[in-house]
Amino acid sequence: MTATETASSGTASSEATPQSAIPTPGSQPAAGASAPPLVARAAAELVGTAALVAVVVGSGIQATELTRDVGLQLLANSIATVFGLGVLITLLGPVSGAHFNPAVTLAEWWTARRGGGSGVSLREAAVYLPAQIAGAIMGAVLADAMFGEPLVKWSTHARSDGNLLLGEVVATAGLILLVFGLARTDRLRFAPVAVASYIGAAYWFTSSTSFANPAVTIGRAFTDTFAGIAPGSITGFVGAQLAGAVVGLALVALIFTNGKTGTAARQPGRPGPLIAPLSTDVTID
Repeated sequence: MTATETASSGTASSEATPQSAIPTPGSQPAAGASAPPLVARAAAELVGTAALVAVVVGSGIQATELTRDVGLQLLANSIATVFGLGVLITLLGPVSGAHFNPAVTLAEWWTARRGGGSGVSLREAAVYLPAQIAGAIMGAVLADAMFGEPLVKWSTHARSDGNLLLGEVVATAGLILLVFGLARTDRLRFAPVAVASYIGAAYWFTSSTSFANPAVTIGRAFTDTFAGIAPGSITGFVGAQLAGAVVGLALVALIFTNGKTGTAARQPGRPGPLIAPLSTDVTID
């Protein structure tokens, strides 16, 4: 699920021109570049999350139509998700930071609050979260429409066993550790590949197949297909994901005690942490 940051979002110019999807050593922002306005960042989060869920749900439907082998179905689903997520982070990272995930957004807001104001603000988080949830629902409906399924049909796939919830704690903790670990070690340029690869691996090594994303969890309840989750299982999954985010942040604090805060020196109001939009006051190391 994945990936994952003018002086403030409220004064950002509408003529912002992000220069690079993946920051590279020695690159410099062009003169006059600034962070995109909040409405553009919210749109990127909505569209990105919608596209991600459409990839997950649509590839799941396609896989079940092509084979009865559950292993092959999961393989097809995970491969499509890996490539789709990598592309979306690369494309939309320069606009919004490519969170597509309330757990990542809340973790970024918390670290900003605890660390003196860098990263997303409370106002930005309050805009990102509903955009992500709305996008996830739209993506599930879109996937159902493409494959001739009922546009909205609550999933009957119960996922409430304790071992599955533990899988979600592990999957989300690993995602948060990866994203913020990359930021602390100045390796955010690897975010598209690293985050997508981690999610692809977590499909297979976690019992829950790694939702690791509250918005995606909610969206997948709207489709009674391979990737669905019963509405009654949402609360447990989201709770486990938030617990995993806390564990992940604790691991970041423990392991990366002397790390830097990111490839781009984020300022208050600058989205992150996956890939930060470039502005006139940012220099990529």
